[in-house]
Amino acid sequence: MKIVIINYGAGNIQSIKFAIQRLGFEAVLSNDVNEILNADKVIFPGVGEASSAMQKLRDSGLDTLVPKLKQPVLGICLGMQLMCNSTEEGATKGLGIFDVDVIKFTDKVKVPQIGWNQIKNLKADLFNDIPEAEYIYLVHSFYAPKCDETIATSEYDVEYSAALKKDNFYGTQFHPEKSSSIGEKILLNFLKMK
Repeated sequence: MKIVIINYGAGNIQSIKFAIQRLGFEAVLSNDVNEILNADKVIFPGVGEASSAMQKLRDSGLDTLVPKLKQPVLGICLGMQLMCNSTEEGATKGLGIFDVDVIKFTDKVKVPQIGWNQIKNLKADLFNDIPEAEYIYLVHSFYAPKCDETIATSEYDVEYSAALKKDNFYGTQFHPEKSSSIGEKILLNFLKMK
């Protein structure tokens, strides 16, 4: 199986690669269009600020490639947010895969939300054999509100989308690669998809 982690200069790619190695697979870090197109699974990571990350995608032409991918694609954290219509962070237009706009948490809570939180209302094959209310690891100041494409929720000030799915595209606001054995099981579910 060929697993490609899109390498566009946005953060947490080594920790994702190591998590995949712990599961017994190898992943390639690449921004090469043909390599991404020919992958069996694509992981679209992200740590950092949305407008600069989106600019890196545009500079490499990946902004037009990612929405056209036909294999299973997993966006993580900022990667998921960039797959949405837009984000308030830097007033950034996203890839428009998920039909929702990312907004900032209110001043009522400390941002960013850092640490462990529960995921609930689990749907879709990404969460096969994952019990309700398991804890996952998050670091974020912005969130996708609940929408038709929500497949898991978490709560911090409001109930929001912890994960999204549309067709072959999946996104997690949390970091499965930093979420202990539960996160590894979610990654394995993704890698097992047809």
